[in-house]
Amino acid sequence: MNASFPRSARVRTSAEYARVFELAKRTSDPMLSLHWQATDSPARLGLAVSRKVDPHAVGRNRIKRALREQFRQLRLQLPGGDYVVVARPAAAKANREQLSATFLRTLIRAGALPVSVAPGTMPPVNNAPSPSSRTTSKPDSRAG
Repeated sequence: MNASFPRSARVRTSAEYARVFELAKRTSDPMLSLHWQATDSPARLGLAVSRKVDPHAVGRNRIKRALREQFRQLRLQLPGGDYVVVARPAAAKANREQLSATFLRTLIRAGALPVSVAPGTMPPVNNAPSPSSRTTSKPDSRAG
């Protein structure tokens, strides 16, 4: 899988950001907000991490690196469009795993990724009745 992050995979100009903010579907989480505008072009990422999120550039860059890396891994699975992530102050206290999990959860909630089947102890829900659960007709006890 080619997981590079070329310039063509980035939302870059202020006009592109403005278009996404104006026309996109928005999904939020306490840590970040995702603006997704579906287009025919391949998936592109834009990041907005202000000084309100973290006054230190090191912290802002850490957040951007974590989100970029997660996007890089998912880019080929995502439907075409522009994805702009706006970080919120809670993101400054999150570690890389929490940021990645939140970004993934937000993409699923927005409908950009299908809900994956998570391994667990419960079997998947099957709507078809099983042979043992079919009801059989009981003899009418009133007749007689």
